[in-house]
Amino acid sequence: MSSATANASDRAYAEIRGLILAGDAPPGTPLREEALADIVGVSRTPIREALRRLEAELYAVRTPGGRLVVANWDADDVAEIFALRAMLEGHAAARAARRMPAETLAELRACNERIEAAVAATPPDVAQFLAENRRFHDLIIEAAGSARLSTMLAALVEQPIVRRTATRYDRADLERSAHEHGQLVQAFAAQDADWARATMTAHIRRALHAFRAAA
Repeated sequence: MSSATANASDRAYAEIRGLILAGDAPPGTPLREEALADIVGVSRTPIREALRRLEAELYAVRTPGGRLVVANWDADDVAEIFALRAMLEGHAAARAARRMPAETLAELRACNERIEAAVAATPPDVAQFLAENRRFHDLIIEAAGSARLSTMLAALVEQPIVRRTATRYDRADLERSAHEHGQLVQAFAAQDADWARATMTAHIRRALHAFRAAA
């Protein structure tokens, strides 16, 4: 694959994945090469490569008839996504607690202050909450210092189910999430790996139950 084709494929992948994450291409939406090529402004070859990547990452699935569509998730899929996140992010939090530099801890504190401000807004600023929440978790994964963990978590953290969870939160749910982030900051400040792991695991598990309650 030439560098130009690779760049076009990366752009197509990012744009199509963005449509899925934003909910503009909801579950079941057909992913047709010709239509997507018109939307993205590239030829069908990079679109085809982008769709292969999205299918491999489970953003897209094949119907019994062979059509490629945006993936949907049943109750078992949702439970598995959250179970895997709880295990992996719990491990990441434990690693981060033993390695986190002072400047990253300061960034986490500032990030959670912005989360609290988003939650306190009237109505709550869910878009800002989502952006800062993602940044908060990214900082922890970076501090864990494991390329393997980063790769394994990337697809799980970006799954549309995560975005839908936050959009279903009421203010009390958002406040609890911010409070749990504050507990994580305390665990990191204490360099307590077990506390960080337990808090992160509970944080992800509570998100699952909040999602189910709002379904």
